[in-house]
Amino acid sequence: MAGSLINKYIWLIETIKRRGRITRNEINDLWQESSFSRGEKMSRRTFLNYRNGAEDMFKISIEYDPATYEYYIDETGSDEGESRVRNWLLDSMSLSGMMRDSQDIANLIMVENVPSAREHLSVIIDSLRQGHRVEFHYQSYDRVQAHKVVLEPYFLRIFKQLWYVIGRDVKDNKIKTYALDRMSQLHTTAVEYKIPEGFSGERYFANSFGIITSQGEAKNISLRVKPKQAKYFRALPLHHSQREDVHERYSIFHYKMFLTYDLTQQLLSYGPEIEVLEPRELKVAIIEKLKETLEQYK
Repeated sequence: MAGSLINKYIWLIETIKRRGRITRNEINDLWQESSFSRGEKMSRRTFLNYRNGAEDMFKISIEYDPATYEYYIDETGSDEGESRVRNWLLDSMSLSGMMRDSQDIANLIMVENVPSAREHLSVIIDSLRQGHRVEFHYQSYDRVQAHKVVLEPYFLRIFKQLWYVIGRDVKDNKIKTYALDRMSQLHTTAVEYKIPEGFSGERYFANSFGIITSQGEAKNISLRVKPKQAKYFRALPLHHSQREDVHERYSIFHYKMFLTYDLTQQLLSYGPEIEVLEPRELKVAIIEKLKETLEQYK
């Protein structure tokens, strides 16, 4: 399907979502102002084609209210996971379209250099859809040589621009996390599997920051945060459990999370903008890492 047609579907969805509820005449007025219309109106037939195409591609429902003559997106039947993936897909495709249409100013746009995992992503998605095991060679950072892995994928996750697959490692019979960019010779097998009934990726990572989880107990964490950094935490919460107590010269942020390597590294990245108040073991871990860092410069 032509990329321009997909962009028109996205335009229609975003226009309706932005307004909440909108009439055909209002859609037409906004369409004529867009770069897609070339000043022409959107015919009723074209609107119906775009509506049907958008619904099929993004698994949404664009409903019509005959009492007010308005269109709206009905998300009552979607669960949180479906909505999150759909919004991510819309954002990604919308951004892709904007970047494609901005080639004339490409030298004015800076993007991150992200290790590609596209060739592996499609294989894992096929595995999840078909329920077939995958095999691959994996080069972890703490091993000299790559080793063979047979995995039953349970779900995919993206963290800091990198894709990870989480599933049952057949050899160890444990749930493990593997980065797609460290895989090679990845392929699906004929062996079928089923994701355990009731298993949820959301619950699996509910008390984790990043892609490392723990079998231990989640801890209550308190951070003293300077005012400027507190604004960043409000805009982009560190974790869904985040709570804030605002004081005159600082804020105290509260969380409930596992104490993991990912979390420690993230807190260290804030430098003097934050101070760990509790638990004691996290505070000690941060202090030890800071001491080791200082030793490097002596």
